[in-house]
Amino acid sequence: MMLEDPEPILEAHGVGMTYGSVTVLSGASMSLIPGRIHALVGQNGAGKSTMLGALAGRITPTAGRITVAGTALGSGDPRTARAAGVVAVYQELTILPAMNARDNVLLGDPPRRCGVIDRSRARREFAELAERLGVELTGGEPAGELCVAQQQMLEIMRAARSHAKVLLLDEPTASLAATERVALLSLMRRLAADGIALVFVSHNLDEVLDVSDDITVFRNGRLVTSRPTAAWTKPDLVEAMLGSSGRALAAALLDGHGAADETAASTAEAVLTVDDLCVPGVLPGVCLQVRAGEIVGIGGLVGSGRTTLLRALAGDLPRASGRLSIGGAHRSWPRSPRAALRAGLALVPEERKRDGLVLGQDAVENITLSNLRAVARAGWIRRRYARALAVEHGRAFGLPEEMVDRPVGALSGGNQQKVVLARWMHRRPRVLLADEPGRGIDIGAKAQILGTLRDFVDAGGGVLMVSSEHEELLTFADRILVMAAGRIVADLDNRARTVTEHDILTAAFDIPHQEAS
Repeated sequence: MMLEDPEPILEAHGVGMTYGSVTVLSGASMSLIPGRIHALVGQNGAGKSTMLGALAGRITPTAGRITVAGTALGSGDPRTARAAGVVAVYQELTILPAMNARDNVLLGDPPRRCGVIDRSRARREFAELAERLGVELTGGEPAGELCVAQQQMLEIMRAARSHAKVLLLDEPTASLAATERVALLSLMRRLAADGIALVFVSHNLDEVLDVSDDITVFRNGRLVTSRPTAAWTKPDLVEAMLGSSGRALAAALLDGHGAADETAASTAEAVLTVDDLCVPGVLPGVCLQVRAGEIVGIGGLVGSGRTTLLRALAGDLPRASGRLSIGGAHRSWPRSPRAALRAGLALVPEERKRDGLVLGQDAVENITLSNLRAVARAGWIRRRYARALAVEHGRAFGLPEEMVDRPVGALSGGNQQKVVLARWMHRRPRVLLADEPGRGIDIGAKAQILGTLRDFVDAGGGVLMVSSEHEELLTFADRILVMAAGRIVADLDNRARTVTEHDILTAAFDIPHQEAS
């Protein structure tokens, strides 16, 4: 006796969305099956977030139809979608930090007895739910003190408790370390085993191929194709996302095109030399060097001190101290970001929306913000000249000209990162400090950005880059520094692209402190 294929719990047919004359989604369709994880992939701006917004009821599509269990889903009302069993967890979490973990999960529907919250039952419900989903929390922890991964777990627990039929996850692993990703992917599999249909948006293609059952690809606001994961390979996914021309670009860059010349790199001047960098309680005395023409990557576990190192160099930690040389000239240790910029150090922060952009201003204003004197005359900004500069520097990173006049808060993550980087090309630093420059952006944008960083160092600059993506380090970094417990425990020469992920992990976990060469 043959088993019938399960009926889709959610179906979207011909969904479209236009804003004035701009079409951001056209004729998009997908079906979600209970118990299956459905990955949604595409470049930044491909229409993925718009599709999630339509499924979650956050936006009203201008075309198409969405049904849940055969019933049409009302548009533009998240409460209606939630009542139908469609729950979304976005990158911007909705956790209330002043409340504990248990109260966040039970928020809006706590168990009651005689009109009063039943605390005993609440503790029992939380414990049972945590055990079922494999979440190691007691419930009493202050939510604001939890890491991002644990806060995401609370959001997902809340969705599971609401008897969700469909769970929409928008880049849930983008801000997580490797071990945290493993835990979250395991939780997703448990939810699927319970019969929930999951939609999973991610730019990590290895992750997508590992955890999903089905994959749908969007490009330029349109559905390219949708098929079971077993029918996909990573090169197939890249080509579907980018098209054949985009695949050629990504392949060239991701194969290590433009690696530093081994002889030239070893004899080039040091554009950055750091000795005895100390941050009380975090960095006990770090020494490192970046030469002209080098991209130096920094790997290590979360909490190893990588971001603290970059922030200290960028003048963002007044308690930091050390000895600093830029291009062979000794400099006072920067006590402020302005002092760091004067010394020739520019930081691309990990949290670009919070720390790197003025979301309400357009890209022209954001790009020229770092050097207003260059675009001002008699105290007035020369808008036409500022726009021309923004277009020029944005073009180097693949930022379309029409994007420069838009508020950066309305741009995709990849284009926002291009704006941050274009700002520093306008400033022309000696050394760029890049904290997770490829996080949350698609492979095409990543290839463009990291390829332009290669052009920057080829022109005599230096890049010090933190990344939690080992593939990114292995592909683009000429040397890889591995940090553990605030120290550099390994300095790996990767100019011949011979370092492996095993080398990085072995250093991060097992190798005792050794001097960086």
